[in-house]
Amino acid sequence: MLTVTDLVKCYRRGAPVNDGISLHVGAGEVVGLLGHNGAGKTTLINQVAGLAMPTSGRIQVDDCDPVAEPGRARRIVSVMPQAHAPLAGVTPRQAIESMARIRGLSRRAGRARAEVLIAALALSPWADTAGERLSGGVRRLTAFGMVAGAPGRVVMLDEPTNDVDPVRRRLLWEQIRALADQGCAVLLVTHNVAEAERSVDRIVVLNGGKVLAEGTPAQLRSRAVGELRLELVATSADRLPRLPDHIRPAGPPMYLARRLVVPLDSDAASEALAWAQRLRRSQDIDEFALLPAGLEDVYLKLVGNDVAPGAIKEGSDASLAP
Repeated sequence: MLTVTDLVKCYRRGAPVNDGISLHVGAGEVVGLLGHNGAGKTTLINQVAGLAMPTSGRIQVDDCDPVAEPGRARRIVSVMPQAHAPLAGVTPRQAIESMARIRGLSRRAGRARAEVLIAALALSPWADTAGERLSGGVRRLTAFGMVAGAPGRVVMLDEPTNDVDPVRRRLLWEQIRALADQGCAVLLVTHNVAEAERSVDRIVVLNGGKVLAEGTPAQLRSRAVGELRLELVATSADRLPRLPDHIRPAGPPMYLARRLVVPLDSDAASEALAWAQRLRRSQDIDEFALLPAGLEDVYLKLVGNDVAPGAIKEGSDASLAP
């Protein structure tokens, strides 16, 4: 349904924002696009939607080339942007109905579809409230409803769960899955690794305009170092403890501001847990947790060296290099 091949986007006098990206999203599939701010995710979406011209490479949306037919591409593709939808003077009901009509539904069908989405997203208390009086979370849900009212064959959602409360976030994910079940190809940009791990079919990790890894959540989790991870949060950054010599990590510990993350094999868990408990009793740390290794560990390993300078303490025991 959506195929991107060797996509490059360069702006004047700058490094490539997209640097040879290739990916595929099939009908009925939800693919999560993970990456730091500036990784090139939104630029990719704009090119697929025909809103920006690639420097080189190829995009195929169904049987349409967005470069050659940008108007047709915008009919095939539905986009929920990261920015809030302009809802001043418009209620959620009006916004969802209007967008469904613009995208081809009859008045009756648009009204019926809006009612279904308002109920499914628990938007009824605000359905007839003017947009300027809505919270950020309700505005995000409304923006999703505007996309889902009459979706294109390819649906792209840029940070759809931002500002949404936990209850309605779960309802939103159910409706995202419903779009895929209807045959849409869904490409979803998110920073929430835990949500992506639970809710998408495949994940593409993007950094510096390049694809660093791709696979199902289970396939990417298999790349984690160690079976477990110990996380400690210090009372302050200058009191972050150093890992003692008698605890053997499965890989390099990661020092992130007040947080220490240590990959462990199961045979080291007992000693590591006892050490963390002593630190907690002496009030050297605020909290700790021993958790199974997950997708977040793999993500940090892949892109951790590219966070803001100073966020990670450099050194032989603090490297995040894969």
